[in-house]
Amino acid sequence: MKTQRHTAILKIIRHTRVASQEQLRELLRSDGFDVTQATLSRDIRELGLAKVATPDGGSHYAASPEGGQTVGPHLAQLLPTMLVSSDGVGPLLVVKTPAGAAQSLGLALDGAGWAEIIGTIAGDDAVLVITRSEKARRTVHARLRELAGLAP
Repeated sequence: MKTQRHTAILKIIRHTRVASQEQLRELLRSDGFDVTQATLSRDIRELGLAKVATPDGGSHYAASPEGGQTVGPHLAQLLPTMLVSSDGVGPLLVVKTPAGAAQSLGLALDGAGWAEIIGTIAGDDAVLVITRSEKARRTVHARLRELAGLAP
């Protein structure tokens, strides 16, 4: 749900000048996301959004000039708690997660921009990582286990 909410927030601020958290909460509510002010504040911080001044003296939310964080946490934050197991064959790697966590992990993998990864497909508790070759799959597998703090 968090990943979908973050995606919705980014879509809203790209298409609408949002001047306040309350306005953003209302727009999210109309998109089916009923969030508390505390959750929205946390989302704004995690997404790296900033208030930017407008020529008329007002302000609105925008992604930070540096690009901010990718949607969702960084892999190094997710993997220690989300990597249940992983195994692969050929260029395919299956990464098991707790129930409901696969989409966040898949999004973080896509956002990492690793050249070895062509793409991911996330279900509820597993992510299929499609790599460029068997060698690339072994490299990605080792890197994921290292980031998760597991022995090679």
